[in-house]
Amino acid sequence: MLFLLSPSKALDYQTPLPAHLQGHLPHTLPAFAQQAAQLIEALRLLSPQQLASLMKLSDQLAALNAARHEAWSPVFTAHNSRQAVMAFDGDVYGGLQARTLSVAQLAWAQEHVCILSGLYGVLRPLDWMQPYRLEMGARLATGAGGHLYQFWGGLIAPYLNERLAQEGEGAEPVVVNLASQEYFKAVNLKALRARVVTCVFQQYRGGQYKVESFAAKRARGLMTRWAAQRQAAHPQALQGFDEEGYAFDAAASSADQLVFRRQLS
Repeated sequence: MLFLLSPSKALDYQTPLPAHLQGHLPHTLPAFAQQAAQLIEALRLLSPQQLASLMKLSDQLAALNAARHEAWSPVFTAHNSRQAVMAFDGDVYGGLQARTLSVAQLAWAQEHVCILSGLYGVLRPLDWMQPYRLEMGARLATGAGGHLYQFWGGLIAPYLNERLAQEGEGAEPVVVNLASQEYFKAVNLKALRARVVTCVFQQYRGGQYKVESFAAKRARGLMTRWAAQRQAAHPQALQGFDEEGYAFDAAASSADQLVFRRQLS
């Protein structure tokens, strides 16, 4: 079973790792580093003003990311990179709290969590990652077409199939979708040889249950953390998720859509 997450725009390359991880946290290299290098070359052709237009950035952020693209290297080192799950710092990763997981729990996540990325395609949690900003929905022209869905469309699903095949005979291939729509669209479902289970997180407000962006993002990280702590092996196990007041709602759910709800005080 593989869990799909979105990346975050916010990054943290400064905060030291906690003591229990220092010297004990391994790293791997991104599977699609060559493709990332191709995208970097395309990004380097854009001026800061063009970057600002492409990704709706302020002038300050556009300049920062132009500098990141220039500094990006095909050689990943401890000086220019950090494990992806330690570098991402947005709402999802506030729920995941990867720094508080044990080495063993992070090792489980390495085998079962895939972070979709506009630049890197797919990252494992412990893949070294250099800082970047490139949303999957960006209309960046490449030899594959006018947007990143065309660039990654033939690569991500086969990669996921290969990962799922490594789980051994008899294991039902399952992808747990905890990614945003923008990123999950990069997975070619016609080529994906797996059952897709989507988790939905809702709040009770104004007399009805609804998905609220910030809370849903955090809950996706919470679910991933919960699964890593328990080494969840099948979708049914996820029904036990109960972090921060959420509870599985069987009546609102279906076999391939698990709905978790909470009432706000």
